Amino acid sequence: MTDTLLADLVSAIPAPALLVGQTERIVVANTEALSLLGQAIEGRHFATILRQPQIIDAVEQSLRSKEPGRARHLSNDGAQDTTFEVQCRPVNGTDAVLVVFQDVTHLEQAGQMRRDFVANVSHELRTPLTALMGFIETLQGPARDDTAARDRFLQIMADEANRMNRLVGDLLSLNRVESEERVRPKEPLELTGLIQSTLNTLRPLADDAGVELSLDAPNEPITMVGDSDQLRQVFTNLVENAIKYGGSGGRVDVIVNLSERDTAMRGPAVRIKIIDQGPGIDAKHLPRLTERFYRADSHRSRELGGTGLGLAIVKHIVNRHRGRLKVDSELGQGAVFTVILPR
Repeated sequence: MTDTLLADLVSAIPAPALLVGQTERIVVANTEALSLLGQAIEGRHFATILRQPQIIDAVEQSLRSKEPGRARHLSNDGAQDTTFEVQCRPVNGTDAVLVVFQDVTHLEQAGQMRRDFVANVSHELRTPLTALMGFIETLQGPARDDTAARDRFLQIMADEANRMNRLVGDLLSLNRVESEERVRPKEPLELTGLIQSTLNTLRPLADDAGVELSLDAPNEPITMVGDSDQLRQVFTNLVENAIKYGGSGGRVDVIVNLSERDTAMRGPAVRIKIIDQGPGIDAKHLPRLTERFYRADSHRSRELGGTGLGLAIVKHIVNRHRGRLKVDSELGQGAVFTVILPR
C-alpha cells in the first residue's frame, strides 16, 4: 500500500485519526486529528503529542504485538470536558498503527445523568422512609399507649407517605411525557376555557393561602391543537407554584395574549403569563429551574410538598407542543413564567 493511498484513507475517516509508523512518529493525521491535537504534529513522536500514559501504552503495545489496543483520551473543547474512545489497529502490509478517536462524551454524560437521577430519587425517598420507620418503631414501643403522641405521629406518617406518593406520581408523569415528547399532539382544544377550568380547580387552594386569582384573556375562543390533559398539568403546576411560593404578594395574575407573528415562534402564537407578586427568584437559579430535582429553596420546597420535578415536567410538555418556556424574576420583584405555544 503506497504512502499516498494511506494518507488518502486516513483523511477520509470521519473522526480524528492518525497513523503511527514503526519509528513511533506520526506519519499522517487527518483534519479532525489536527483540530483535536494540534496542527504541527506530523513527523513528531506520538508520545509528545498524545501524552496520556494509557494511550501511549496502547499504541506501543499495538506496535510491538501487532494486536488491537484500546484506551481513553480525556480532553476539553473549551466549553466542556470531552472523552474519546481510542482504538489502535495495526495496518496489514505495513509496520504502522492506525489510531482513531471516537467521541463518547454524550454517552458519558448520559451515564452521569442516570447516576445522578438514581442518587436524587434515592435521596428523596430515603428521608420520608426514614421518618416512617422511626415513627413506626416509636409507636410500637414508647408511644404505644400515648394517644396524643400516636395521633400526632400518624398525621406525620400520613404526610410523609403522601410525599412519597407525589414523588412516584411525578416520576411516572415525567417518564410518560419524555416518552411522548417527539409525538406531536393532534387533539383540538379551546385554551381559554381550559385555563379558566384550571383556575377554578385551584381557587380553594388560593383562598386558603389568601391569594386572589385573576384571568385576563381575549373574549373570543382560542382554538388550537394540543394535549388538553398535559396543558392542564402545565397550568396547574405553574399556578400552584405561584400560589405556594409567590403567594405572599396576595395576588396571582394569568394573562393570555395572541400574536399573529410571535418573535419566539416566528409565526402565530399565544403567550400565557403567570405572574406573582412574591419574593422572586435569585437570577443565579433561573437557568437551572427546569432541571430534575433542582430547587431554588430546597427546605421551603419540601415543606410545601414539592418534589423538584414539576418544572421538568412542564418543560417537556411545552417542548412536545413545540413551544417555549420563559422565566423572568428578580429578588423582591415577583416572578413571571411565560408559556409560548404555536397556534
